Amino acid sequence: MANKSTAALAPSGFRGWLDFDPFRDFEERMRQFFGMGLAPVGRLGEENWSLTTWAPACDIYETDNEIVGKAELPEVKKEDVHVSLENNLLTIRGERKLSEETKRENYHRLERRYGEFTRSFTLPNFADTSKINAEFKDGMLRVTLPKREEAKPKQIEVKVK
Repeated sequence: MANKSTAALAPSGFRGWLDFDPFRDFEERMRQFFGMGLAPVGRLGEENWSLTTWAPACDIYETDNEIVGKAELPEVKKEDVHVSLENNLLTIRGERKLSEETKRENYHRLERRYGEFTRSFTLPNFADTSKINAEFKDGMLRVTLPKREEAKPKQIEVKVK
């Protein structure tokens, strides 16, 4: 266990880990570290993790003309997806709901995550945020932002004298 002088020197986000006691508040520490909680094992080995917060997988890449972000949102309805942009921060929010056709107690195993999600990404200054486009098709959200003209690569002719 760390002494008080060591804890005082640590950055504020790490102070709690310096005096870590492995048997105290394990679930809370895991929730803080991984952003989710550990749930007890249910009947027939059911793990209740599926009803905790989840984060869809995202890819972000850049071409010569635009920045493209893709998010996998299987079984999420279009009306449950919200895209916002404020101060160059792109935020994707939504919810994947557990089907009401089958009662939760009838599941033998529930491994996929359900519930609300939020993903946020800081955009580069060269993105033209006034021309953002978001499309949702086959469980995939695709957000495109063209680059400002001044940020696009330019070919410069070299002259020989």
